Amino acid sequence: MAKTDSTGSTWRYRWAHRQNERRQRAFRAADEAWRRRDDELRRLRTLAVSFHGSAQAGVGLPMELAPGEVVFWTLPAAQLVEVRHTAVLPAPELTVDPDPPALRPRRPEGVKVVDAGLAVLTNRRLVLLGGRGRRDWAYGRMTGLSHDPGAPVTLIQVLDRRRTSGLLLPTGAAADFRFTLTLAFADAIEQRAAVVAELDELIAEHTAARPERPAVLTPAQARVTALVPGGRRTVAVGAALALIVPAMLIESNPPTRAGSERAAAAT
Repeated sequence: MAKTDSTGSTWRYRWAHRQNERRQRAFRAADEAWRRRDDELRRLRTLAVSFHGSAQAGVGLPMELAPGEVVFWTLPAAQLVEVRHTAVLPAPELTVDPDPPALRPRRPEGVKVVDAGLAVLTNRRLVLLGGRGRRDWAYGRMTGLSHDPGAPVTLIQVLDRRRTSGLLLPTGAAADFRFTLTLAFADAIEQRAAVVAELDELIAEHTAARPERPAVLTPAQARVTALVPGGRRTVAVGAALALIVPAMLIESNPPTRAGSERAAAAT
């Protein structure tokens, strides 16, 4: 049986039910998005604290590791790119991007693929072991670093090379590569603690912005409107009273004959 209020109406209960359902759906969507970002921030922080690479991961690679050098990350499907003319790239930073942009599998204009092979990230350098030879980017000689915001391309400038070069990666590997490169570069300049501190700040800000569950609306909070046959809405109280009350006052106080004569004489 449908619930009714003291006037026998059911529309207030229907309104409250619809509003509560809508508010709960919006809350669940916002809370799910919040949880996904929270999980990602905490995953990155765990990596920033505990991940230090492995010398064992370098076994079998067609390159020799220097004493104390460890492997952080490898990818067999990287492409070496070069740019003939480019501006000076910004200096490498320790900024973490927990919300990486959606990348398209494209090569930006002016970027030329010149080789392909295995990309290796260590705590000392980035290396591409390609079919035409080996390309090294030592962190200590990096002067510029730029991640393309729309394509999985990272460009690098170093002191001992005039031409800007870098890597074109599969779109699914770009985010992990960029974070790991930041971590490896931070290790090289002994600033890993700065990356952890930045992630702690991001986690604190995100925790403070957690969505709150909406309060439950009651039928008594329904707007003073109701559906009438034909799908139109009409004001149930306010406008109706504005029309009814003056009419009731006129009918309850009809003008007398004497009053009408006085009004006529006054005019």
